[in-house]
Amino acid sequence: MSVAPRTVSARWLGGYRCDVTADEFTLPVDEPVEVGGTGEGPQPTELLLAAVSSCFTLAVAHVARKRGIELSHLRVEATGTYDGPRFSALDIAVDAGCDPSVREKLLEAAARVCYVTNTLRNPPSLTVAAASAPDP
Repeated sequence: MSVAPRTVSARWLGGYRCDVTADEFTLPVDEPVEVGGTGEGPQPTELLLAAVSSCFTLAVAHVARKRGIELSHLRVEATGTYDGPRFSALDIAVDAGCDPSVREKLLEAAARVCYVTNTLRNPPSLTVAAASAPDP
């Protein structure tokens, strides 16, 4: 299955604040006041955890729907352990309201289809290059 590349952009607003634009959505990103930010938005690392938890939530819901598994509720929590300038560990806790006999298979299947966790598990190549683009 081929999916078109996705592009998200960030525009610096001064200090440690920027706005991230994804499609027609704009998200504020900032650092906490105690480290020099204004606290007007989540930190970039929190957005990474948000990507993990939201993608895994949707993967579980998708697999459950395809398998006819009724979910009374679904909550996914992603926790990152800092180690210098990176996370050394990511933990995902899933509270899925379904029959315990199918829960483990449901989570295994969700792990196979979750784009974000699959990307982290098998990192893509990463390049950084200077670019000049006019401000919109």
